[in-house]
Amino acid sequence: MDEFRTELQIKPSETKISLHHPFLTIGSCFADSIGIKLRTSKFSVSINPFGSVYNPISIHKLILQTINKQPLADNSYLQNADTILNYNFHSEFNSTTKQELEKNINDTIGQGHHFLRGTNCIIVTYGTAWVYERTDNNEVVANCHKMPSGLFKKNILTQKKIIESFGEMYRAIKLFNPEIRIIVTVSPVRHLKDTLELNSVSKSILRLSCHTLTELYNDVDYFPAYEILLDDLRDYRYYSSDLIHPTDFAIDYIWRKFCEKYFSKETKIVLHEWQEILKALHHKPFQPASSAHQKFLRETLKKLNELKSSVNVDTEITSVQSQLIKP
Repeated sequence: MDEFRTELQIKPSETKISLHHPFLTIGSCFADSIGIKLRTSKFSVSINPFGSVYNPISIHKLILQTINKQPLADNSYLQNADTILNYNFHSEFNSTTKQELEKNINDTIGQGHHFLRGTNCIIVTYGTAWVYERTDNNEVVANCHKMPSGLFKKNILTQKKIIESFGEMYRAIKLFNPEIRIIVTVSPVRHLKDTLELNSVSKSILRLSCHTLTELYNDVDYFPAYEILLDDLRDYRYYSSDLIHPTDFAIDYIWRKFCEKYFSKETKIVLHEWQEILKALHHKPFQPASSAHQKFLRETLKKLNELKSSVNVDTEITSVQSQLIKP
């Protein structure tokens, strides 16, 4: 049979990831997609703790602030109508008072600092090279929070600026946690508000920057999520109805490629067993008290007990036990 598509062949990473390796995912909304897959697969993961952040400068700044437990500058807070927000954080961080928001942000940074200390891997997902800079101090913001356009100027980051910003973050994180490794990727989510042409310019800068980073640092690796969707799947049916975000099928496919690249043979075996159990746990019986379903529950409980030495399934064991009818 002739090939009908160009499948992206994944080269397995020399450094493998096990279920005992904690992850931090940070960046665009695609970081949420990968983070959720990791969490569902029983990894310890902190998923975009600061909310979605799209440009490299803001991502690097947040990681630096987390390492240093650095309070945010007073002038990074703003008020829009009755809501207090921060230019460095997603709009999900908001309050009616600056004091409350400041506490929430500082608590989040503190929790991130503690988690990052024991993290083995950071997955950084860059969304766009387009940035908005404040006209009053030239600082790049993570979010404009629908403030008047006159307060900002729009620019595109150069590869040089991205590399320099990453280098500052990298040096700090290696002093903080020498064992950490970084996986960089370019989000396949399309930024159509920048137009198709300028979205391509933006993604090209991000992709070239990621390539350069892997050349500069031995423990920085690139995962080709962008290429998998655009060049491997390469069809509108793999986009959701907004024609911007990938479908669940596309995310599942990208996830399988991620597993293929980074997970050890032992990890893949455990994950396969867990996925089979997960399907069983989602089973909805017609008659919960029937002998057939009770047998099914006992078999599922046995599988969970066999797996608990590899992953934490205490919650699932308790749930199944609660459904068993005592003789």
